[in-house]
Amino acid sequence: QVQLVESGGGLVQVGGSLRLSCAASGRFFSINDMGWYRQVAGEQRTLVATITSAGNTNYADSVKGRFTISRDNAKNTVYLQMDSLNPVDTGVYYCKAVARPSSYYTTQFQYWGQGTQVTVSS
Repeated sequence: QVQLVESGGGLVQVGGSLRLSCAASGRFFSINDMGWYRQVAGEQRTLVATITSAGNTNYADSVKGRFTISRDNAKNTVYLQMDSLNPVDTGVYYCKAVARPSSYYTTQFQYWGQGTQVTVSS
């Protein structure tokens, strides 16, 4: 099992910055892709950014140039640096990890954190 704990959310004014962190713990063989997703009340969860274990990144068009995803493989931690925030960035941000629980099997599973609220006020 993999546990994901997010931190760094909060209230920020338009144009401000926040840095989210998500640390993975538990028993697993490897963690592969990690990413951040945003959910607004009444809407589906949508991709914000993902990063592979090799450091390849992917961003939603709406955050390109403003958000930066990174990870520290030694700490099993993924970060999301959010700059130039605006009200449309408001929502609950969830961390996701795709992990391989055991070296005996190639099956991977998705794990989610509990979410952290980001509110951008105008």
